Amino acid sequence: MRVVLGIWRWRHNPLRRTTDLVEAWLAVLVAALLVFGAPAAGWLSGAVLGSSLQRTVAEQRHDRQESRAVMVTDSRQRGQVGFFDPESAASQNADTRVIARWTTPGDVKHVGPVTAPRAHLRPGDTFSIWTDTRGRQVPPPISGDAAHFHAVFSGITATLLAAALLLGAWRLAVWRLVHQRYKRLDRQWAQVGPDWGRTGTGS
Repeated sequence: MRVVLGIWRWRHNPLRRTTDLVEAWLAVLVAALLVFGAPAAGWLSGAVLGSSLQRTVAEQRHDRQESRAVMVTDSRQRGQVGFFDPESAASQNADTRVIARWTTPGDVKHVGPVTAPRAHLRPGDTFSIWTDTRGRQVPPPISGDAAHFHAVFSGITATLLAAALLLGAWRLAVWRLVHQRYKRLDRQWAQVGPDWGRTGTGS
């Protein structure tokens, strides 16, 4: 507020240049945007992402269920089992892939390669896996806490990015104003420079 009052009183100063007034108002505008605009952009970004992630969490919790799997054999001994998905196995580390059997809701039985949560399992060991509605192994659903963390992180990042863009634009604008001042001074000096110090000498 004091800055605005100072600018208001300064507007009739005979030494004030137009670029001085523009630079001062730019500083006030950038300060206001840094205080209110950047946090608002961060809040909006976090709110939008948070809402999207919460929908994803709800969908994943609805479409995925946890099942108990029983190890049958190591996936590298897949010749002993009739079912094997080479594309799925190629995307995982062979040391954590096993052939297992599991039952999904509806008493549907499955046998195939899955990613075990730990290494060094032996046939007959049980472990938990997450499956989709077709019984295929999928990653666990996103937790609500993880979704909240990502939303908050996104909001903070958006706030910092908006602040950096504002400061960068302000610095560029000030540089252009200073450049205009120097050009105007050069033109004025070119006009009065040759007569500098000769006033009243009659030459």
